[in-house]
Amino acid sequence: MNAHIPALTGGGQVMAIVPQTFEETFRMARTVVASGLAPAALIGKLTGDDAASAVAVAIMSGAELGLKPMVSLRSFTVINGKPALYGDGLINVVRMSGKVAYLRTGFAKDDMKLLRDAGVLPSEESEEAQPGITAKAFAALSEDERTFGYCAAKRSDTGEEKTVVFSISDAKHARLWDDRATVRKQVWENGNKVWKDGQPNDAPWYRFQKRMLAWRSAGYCLRELFGDVLGGIRDEFEVREIAEAEEMRDITPPAAAENKPTPPKPPKPPAPPSAKTIEAEPETPVDQAEFVLGDFLSEIETALAGAKDEADVEEIWTDYDAPAVLETEGHEDMIEAAFAIKTRRLAQLSTLNGG
Repeated sequence: MNAHIPALTGGGQVMAIVPQTFEETFRMARTVVASGLAPAALIGKLTGDDAASAVAVAIMSGAELGLKPMVSLRSFTVINGKPALYGDGLINVVRMSGKVAYLRTGFAKDDMKLLRDAGVLPSEESEEAQPGITAKAFAALSEDERTFGYCAAKRSDTGEEKTVVFSISDAKHARLWDDRATVRKQVWENGNKVWKDGQPNDAPWYRFQKRMLAWRSAGYCLRELFGDVLGGIRDEFEVREIAEAEEMRDITPPAAAENKPTPPKPPKPPAPPSAKTIEAEPETPVDQAEFVLGDFLSEIETALAGAKDEADVEEIWTDYDAPAVLETEGHEDMIEAAFAIKTRRLAQLSTLNGG
C-alpha cells in the first residue's frame, strides 16, 4: 500500500526557496503578507496585492544584492519610498559577495595607527621625512577627534583597501550627536498622542553612541570600496537623516499688502441701556495628533532596530505598549503584526550574538 511513497531521508542540507520568475516572486510575496510576516515599515497601510507588491519589490531588490528572500525582508526597510538596509544588513551583503579579504569595524580611542590609515595623521613616509610630525599632529587633535568609530576593509579581487573613521567631532558637526538624557516628545495618554517634556531620550545617537559611530564609518567605507556590490544602497539611519533634510518648507515672505485707501467704517449703533455684551472665551485647541497606524508601527520598528540586546527590546516594547494602543485605536487585528516586529528583532539579535 505504501510502496510508492518515497522514504524520508535525514542529514540533507536545508536550502532556501528562491523564486526564479516574477510569478513565483509574487506568489511568495502574497504568502508573506497572508502570514503576517511582512514588516510594517515596508507595507504600512497597504493591504492585499498592494502590500504583496511592496514585499515583492523588496525581495527583488535583495536578490540583486545576493540576498535570499526572507533575509531581504529582515534586512530591508523603506523610508520615504527609498529602500535602505539595516546597519548589520549592509555588512552582511558585503561579506556574502565573496570579494572581502578582511572587514573590521568597531570603536576606538587614541589609536594612532587607525588615524594614520584613515589619513587623519601624517603617513609613515611623512614621519620619516619630518620626525616628530605625527606626535605634533596627534597632540593638536581634540578628545572628540581622537574618539571614533572605524571600518577597515580590503577587497580580495583587486587588493584595494580603505580605512574610514567617524569621530564624535564629525557627529557633532553633522548634528547627529545627542547627549540629552530627556527630551520633549509625543507620548500616548488615554489613547491620544500628546507632547510632553522630560521624557527619556530613546534616540539611537544617545543610547547606542559607539555602535552608531561604527555603523556610520562602515557605511562610508563599504559604499566607496564595494560600490559595485551595494549598488548605491545606504543604511537606514543615513537614509532617514537625508529624508528629514530633504523635507522642504516654504520660506517665501508673505506678499506686502497694497496701500489702498479704505473708506471709513460707519459708527456702530449704540446698544440699548439694558443690553450687556458678553464676549465668549475662545476654545483652547487640544494638542492631539491623529493616530496613524503605519507611522506607529514604523516608530516601533525603528526603535527596536537600535536595541543591542533582549533587555533593550523588552524595555522599548514596554515603553510603546503596542497591544494597548492598538486595541484603543480599534486596530486589534494589527497586534500580531506588532509582535512580529518584536520577534523579528529578537531573532536578528540572536544571530548577531551567536545565539
